[in-house]
Amino acid sequence: MKKLKYFLLLAILPVLFVSCYDLDVPITTQITADAYPSDSAGYVSTAGIVYSKFRENYAMAYYFTTELSTDEAILPARGGNWFDNKGYRYFHYHEWTPDYGWANTCWDWLSGIIGYDNQAMYILEANMPAGSQKTRMLAELRTMRALSYFYFMDLFGNVPIYTTYGSFEQKAKSDRTEVFNFIESELKACVGNLTTDVSALTYGYPTQYLAYSLLAKLYLNAEYYTGTKRYDDCIAACDKVISSGKYSLATRSQYLKMFYPDNGPSTPEFIFAVPYNPSYTSGYMYRARYDVPRSEQAKFGLPFKPSAPESTLPEFYANFDDPNDVRNGQWLTGLQYLNDGVTPVTVTTTNQGYNQFYSGSDPKGTYTYQVNLSPNVTLRQDSLLFDCGNDEIAWNMGYRNIKFYPDATSTSRNQNNDMPVFRYSDILLMKAEAILRGGTATNGQTALSLVNTVRANRTTSSAWTTITLDSIYNERAREFAYETWRRNDMIRFGKYEGKWGFKKDASVYRRIYPIPTTALNLNKKLTQNPGY
Repeated sequence: MKKLKYFLLLAILPVLFVSCYDLDVPITTQITADAYPSDSAGYVSTAGIVYSKFRENYAMAYYFTTELSTDEAILPARGGNWFDNKGYRYFHYHEWTPDYGWANTCWDWLSGIIGYDNQAMYILEANMPAGSQKTRMLAELRTMRALSYFYFMDLFGNVPIYTTYGSFEQKAKSDRTEVFNFIESELKACVGNLTTDVSALTYGYPTQYLAYSLLAKLYLNAEYYTGTKRYDDCIAACDKVISSGKYSLATRSQYLKMFYPDNGPSTPEFIFAVPYNPSYTSGYMYRARYDVPRSEQAKFGLPFKPSAPESTLPEFYANFDDPNDVRNGQWLTGLQYLNDGVTPVTVTTTNQGYNQFYSGSDPKGTYTYQVNLSPNVTLRQDSLLFDCGNDEIAWNMGYRNIKFYPDATSTSRNQNNDMPVFRYSDILLMKAEAILRGGTATNGQTALSLVNTVRANRTTSSAWTTITLDSIYNERAREFAYETWRRNDMIRFGKYEGKWGFKKDASVYRRIYPIPTTALNLNKKLTQNPGY
C-alpha cells in the first residue's frame, strides 16, 4: 500500500478549508472548534490539510528555487518558449528581486503550511479526546511545522515565528538563531511522542527518525546558521537513525529503482518522503515534462509530449566521472536510442528546422537525424533573452536527468513518483561530513568508512583510501542530484558564490532570498533582507 492514511481524505479538504494562508493574515474558516471535528475521520481530515499543503509545492516551487539557483540545473528559453518574463534566467544569473515569482511562491507556500498547521493543532487540541492518538498527531503536526520553518529559515534567513492560531498580531522577523533554537526545541519536545514504526501505515508522515534526521541537518548547518559548531550533535542525531536498524542502503541494482513511479513504503532508504499521485487534488510531480526531450515521448511511452526545457550544466555533470557508478544511469546523454538500446531515436524535420541559422539553398529540404544530446548550453539566439534558439539543435542542448523516471501510466503530465526528503544515505554522509569537520567519531565509524559504505552500494570501483571535504561534496552531488539539497550543500561548502554556466554574480547576500513585496505590504513590521 503506497498511500498514507492522511492522504485518503484530501479530496474534500479544499472545500472544508477555504481561507487566506499568508502568515501575515491569520487563517480563519467557518469551521469552529466546537463544531468540527467529532470523529476519527474528522481528525484525520483536520491534520491532512497540512500534508496536502506540504505536497503542493515541494516538487515545483521549492524544487525550482533550490535547484535552478545552483550549478545542478538550468532552464533557458528556446525560441521564446519558457522565457516566462525572465523567470528562470533570474535563478541562473542570481538576479532575483522581491517581486520574483518562484521564491515568492515558496514564501506563500511555507506560510500556508505553518498557518494551516497552527489551525489544525488548535482544532484537534479543542476537540480530540485525550489519549495516545491525540498526543502523537499533535507531535506529528509540530514536527511538520518545524520542518517548514527549517525550509523557511534556510531560504529567507530571519523570519517571523507564528505558533498561535487566530491571532491577528503582526510580528517582526526573528533572528535566524532564534528560529534555529525554536526548530531544535520543537523537535526535541516532539520526538518522544512520534512513532518508531516504519511501515506502509506510517509512510509519508513524521516518525522519530524524521525528527532525528532534521536535527542532524540542522546541526550540520549550525555553523552557517548561527556561527556555532554543532557537529557532535549532528553525529548523535545520525546515530539515533543508524542504531534503529530500520533503514538500509539500496543496492546497486536498486538505486535507480528507488525513484521510479512505483516507489513507496518498501523503499529501504526513505526516512521521509512526499507521496505523489495524479489523482491528488494538490501537488504536481512534473519531472518528465521538464526533463525528457520532446523527441523521446515514444521511448518512454508517455501519453503527452514533454516540453524538455530543463537540463544540467557541464560543471555539474563532471561529477559523474566514474564509469562503474550506477548513478550514471539517471542521465540521458549523447546519442539516443529506444529502450532496446539498438534502435536510434530519430527526428525528421527541415534543414532550417534542424538549424535555424541554415544558410544553404534548400531551407525547407527534409532533414533526418539521430537525436544527440550535447553537454553544453549555448545562448545562440539571444543572450539577453536567455535563449538557445528555436530549432532541433537548441532543444537537444544539455544532458537530461531522469532520476524520477517518466511515468507512462499517468494520463496527465503528473507522475506517481514519490519524492524523498530524507534518505538513509544522507544520514551516513552527514555523519561523515560532521566527523571530517571536527566532530568526534563514534561506533568505530570514520568519515572514510561511512562514505565507502555508501559508495560500495553505488559503484564497483575501488574503495577510497583518502577523503576530503571536497570529495564528500562531490559525492553528495552524485548521490542527491535533483533531490533539492544542492543549494543547501553549495552554501555550506562555500561554493554558492562560484561561477557556472552564464552566472557571474558572486554576492554573498544572495544566500538568502528577499522578502516578497506583497509580504512587506501586508506586514509593516517586516523589513527587507540585506542587499535587496
